Amino acid sequence: MSEEKRNAAANEALAWQKLAKHVEAIEKTHLRDLLKDANRDKALVAEFDGVVLDYSRQRVTAETMDLLYDLAEETGVARRVKSMAAGEHINVTEDRAVMHLALRAAEDEKYVVDGTNVVEDVHKVLKQIEKFSSDVRSGKWVGVTGKPIKNVVAIGIGGSYLGAEFVSEALSTDPDAHKAAEGRSIRFLANVDPIAVKRALEGLDAAETMAIVLSKTFTTAETMLNARTVLNWLTTELNDQNAAKLHMVACSAFPDRVEKFGIDPVNTFAFWDWVGGRYSVTSSVGLLPLALQYGFDIVQQFLAGARSIDRHFQTAPPRANLPYLLGLLGVWNSSFLKYPARALACYNQSLHKFAPHIQQVDMESNGKRVDVAGKPLEFEAGEINFGEPGTNGQHSFFQLFHQGRVVPVDFIGFIESQHPIRGDGEEVSNHDELMSNFFAQPDALAEGQNAAELRAEGTDEAVVEHKLMTGNRPSNVLLLEKLNAYSTGQLLALYEHRTAVQGFVWGINSFDQFGVELGKKLGKKVRSQLAKSRADANAEIRDFNPSTVNLLKRYLAKKQ
Repeated sequence: MSEEKRNAAANEALAWQKLAKHVEAIEKTHLRDLLKDANRDKALVAEFDGVVLDYSRQRVTAETMDLLYDLAEETGVARRVKSMAAGEHINVTEDRAVMHLALRAAEDEKYVVDGTNVVEDVHKVLKQIEKFSSDVRSGKWVGVTGKPIKNVVAIGIGGSYLGAEFVSEALSTDPDAHKAAEGRSIRFLANVDPIAVKRALEGLDAAETMAIVLSKTFTTAETMLNARTVLNWLTTELNDQNAAKLHMVACSAFPDRVEKFGIDPVNTFAFWDWVGGRYSVTSSVGLLPLALQYGFDIVQQFLAGARSIDRHFQTAPPRANLPYLLGLLGVWNSSFLKYPARALACYNQSLHKFAPHIQQVDMESNGKRVDVAGKPLEFEAGEINFGEPGTNGQHSFFQLFHQGRVVPVDFIGFIESQHPIRGDGEEVSNHDELMSNFFAQPDALAEGQNAAELRAEGTDEAVVEHKLMTGNRPSNVLLLEKLNAYSTGQLLALYEHRTAVQGFVWGINSFDQFGVELGKKLGKKVRSQLAKSRADANAEIRDFNPSTVNLLKRYLAKKQ
C-alpha cells in the first residue's frame, strides 16, 4: 500500500480533536468584538506579489490559527505538496501523477513524471501553439475559400470549457488583451442542447471560422456530438467535405482518435494523463483558444501569474502561504463550524465566469465520501460553491447571507478599474461606487446591526426584529491591483491550490471524479432506449423504474 494510503484519518489527528473542542470558545466570541483588536486585525493579513488576503473577518483567534497550522502539519500537507511536485502518483485510484504545476513552469525548470522531465514536452506544445496562433492571427493560415480565420468556436465541456471561458471573459476587458483581440471573436460550445449549437454558430461566416475540439479522451459524448454537428455545419456551409483540414483542430491526449474523427493529426495539440480536466486551463485546452483570440504574449503573462503563485505555494511557510491560509480557513468553516457552502463575490464584471469554474475545481475535487484508502469519512468534506459578481449578488442572495443561513464569502476586488469612468457632477467614480460596496459588505456581515442601533436610528419598534442582523458571519477579503492576464493567472493558481490543501487535510483524493460516472452510464442506457423507440414507436420501454418509464412515455409521445 502506498504512503498516501497509510495515513490516519484526519479526524484522528490531535489538532483536529483540539479544534473540535476549541469551537466552544469561538462560539462565545463575536466578530464585532474581535475586529476591535487592531493587533489581531494586523496579524490576520498576508500578502504576496500584489495579492492581499485579509482574513480578520474569519471567526478565528491566534489560538485557532495555531491549531490549524498544527493540523496541516499532522496531516502532512507540506509533504503531500512535495509529493505532487515530485511527480508521485498521488491520484492513487487512477495511478496517476498530478502535475498541472508543470504546465506553467519556466523552460529551465524541471518537473519529473515517471522519469521524464515533462517540462520539455510542455514547452514543445507551447511553441506549437505560439507558431500556430501567430499563423492564424497574421492571416498566413487561411480557410478553404482563402479567407483568414477570424472566429473560433471552442467545443468542450467541464474542464475542457469552464476554465478557458473564465479566463477569456476575464481578459476581454483588459485594455491590452482587448486591443489584441480586435476583429476577432471566440465562442464556447459546451452543452449538448441544440440551442447551444445555434447560439454558438449564429451569425458566423463558416469561411472565417475555426473549431477547436477540446477533449482529453476524444470520447466525451456531449463534446463529440457537438463536434460532429459543427463539422457538418462547416462542410455544408463551405460545400467542401475536406473542410476539417483547415477549419478544425483538436486538443487531446489521443491523436489516433483525433485522426479517426477526420482532423489532421498535425493539427493536434497534446496534453497528458497527468493533467486533470478541471486543472487543464493552462494546458493546450485553454491556451490554444486564448492564444488565437488574444495572442501568445497575453498567454505568457497569464502563465507567469500562475507560476508566481505555484512557486509561492511550494516555498512560503504555512503562516504566510496564501493557498494554505485559504484552504485551512475553508476546513475550519466547513468541518468545524459546519458551514456547508462558500460564496465567491468578485467585484469585477469580467470575472462573472470565475465562480462556475471554481465550482468544478472545488466540488469535483473534494466532493468525496471516502478517504484515499477507501474508508468512509466520519466528517463532511467539500463545500457547495456558488457566486455572482458584485453588486449583482447583493441584490440576489445576500439577503440570505445577512439574515438567513451563514455562508462564508470570499470577496475579490481590485484597486484599479480596467475602464475607469467618472461622470460630470458625480461625487465618486463608478469604480469607487463599486468598491464602496466591496468594503462595506464584509463589515455588514461581520458586525451586523443590533436592536439598540436600530432604535437609535428611529426604527419603528414593530419592525426592529425584522431589520435586526446578528452579524458574526465570516468572510475573506482579497484585494489585487488590477485585473489583467497576470492577476488572472494568480487567481486561478490560488484557488486550485486552495482546493488541494483542503483535500490533503481531509485525506481524500482530490484528483479523481468517479461521482460523474453513474449518470453517464445511465444516460447511455436512456439514449439506447430513445433510439429504439424513435425507430419503432411500439418498442417496449423496459429496464427502468416505473417513474422513469412514465416520463419517457410522455417525452416520446411527441414525435420529433
